[in-house]
Amino acid sequence: MNIAILTPGTGSYYCGACMRDNALAKSLHAAGHRVSLLPMYLPLQLDEDQHLQADNPIFFGGINVFLQQKLALFRHTPRWLDSLLNHSGLLRSAAKRSHMTSAREHGEMALAMLRIEDSHFGKELDKLIDWLATDKPEILVLGTALQAGMIRELKSRLGVKIICCFQGEDSFLDGLPEPFKSGSWSELRKRLPEADLLVAPSAFYADLMRRRLDDPTLKIEVIPNGIDLAGYQISKPAQSPPVIGFLARMIREKGVHHLVEAFIHLRTTLQHPDARLHIAGASTAGDVKLVDELKQQLHATGLSDHVTWSPNLSRDDKAAMLSSLTLFSVPATYPEAFGLYLVEALASGVPVVMPHASSFPEIITPSEAGLLVPPDDPIALATAWHELLQRPDQLRDFREKGRRAAEQSYSVEAMRDRFLAVAESLLP
Repeated sequence: MNIAILTPGTGSYYCGACMRDNALAKSLHAAGHRVSLLPMYLPLQLDEDQHLQADNPIFFGGINVFLQQKLALFRHTPRWLDSLLNHSGLLRSAAKRSHMTSAREHGEMALAMLRIEDSHFGKELDKLIDWLATDKPEILVLGTALQAGMIRELKSRLGVKIICCFQGEDSFLDGLPEPFKSGSWSELRKRLPEADLLVAPSAFYADLMRRRLDDPTLKIEVIPNGIDLAGYQISKPAQSPPVIGFLARMIREKGVHHLVEAFIHLRTTLQHPDARLHIAGASTAGDVKLVDELKQQLHATGLSDHVTWSPNLSRDDKAAMLSSLTLFSVPATYPEAFGLYLVEALASGVPVVMPHASSFPEIITPSEAGLLVPPDDPIALATAWHELLQRPDQLRDFREKGRRAAEQSYSVEAMRDRFLAVAESLLP
């Protein structure tokens, strides 16, 4: 099968959708399929080897799209100049300053991409279609529903079968100012049914998007995300002192502030004598303010020396960090579509304590690899940590069951096989 995957790059921090798309592309290729992984907007930022041909361009490069949205001159520039503006180093530099782009500008571009026939991005769409016309994929995968504005043109001009994936679009769209927020949701309702297949990483998120799109009968296949298990080692059975870990972007939406509050409660009110906290994950220039505030909060309670901060880890460092943990929590505060970090913890045999919300019960309840606590409740989180740390037998049971669940349900091979089953159903 010839498959092309159009994945949105971030340029400066790790992205769950990018990592899923890259892992899927590598596994499909290993299984004998022809696969092209095509970055969109920005270069991919991954913690593993990329399945990316060196001569594949970046489509809808972030600088070109911004300039074409703002200035008519750049809608008619030659392709060689566009290629210069798509240089990966230049795009990565721009991505580090992306927090400086206003919410209105994000909204304008998001809505323009969903109404692409009426946008200023016709030149960019032509470049993508020209490339795909040469490559001739049988299946084109859109890594996010925010690319759904292209479905109509892609199907009309290429006749390709299109699979469109959901991955947390609701939070981004709800953060846009009006009228872009309402306009974008309205366009999604029109465009998504034009795909040949819609895919969500969890039943929770499939149901959420049906509600948000006002279409309870919308057919959405569930394919849980998977990871390459190579390199993930089972955590040590007895760490002293115990270490509680966090691995996600260091933002409020991932609950890093709740994590710090819970740790302070564990060490002060519950008087755990020596537990440590290890906070790791993506951190951009826009996240520095919150991180500094949390460090000051820890300093004020005398716990700074008991907390380790590890931003933007490599894959090897991430695996080593996970294998050093006693417990794992990401107390996310928004409707998380999946949470790849949770599967990485299971693969490392780390018992998890997560909010009883979003997609987390779908993963934790059948795996029996951890506990669920009330969401947005740092005290309940700290109490669960405290009780588990006194139950070594239960921790050992959680470790074994977590790794087993990762192998059986959340490996990249399991994701690939589910994907192939639905993809093959679209072809003669």
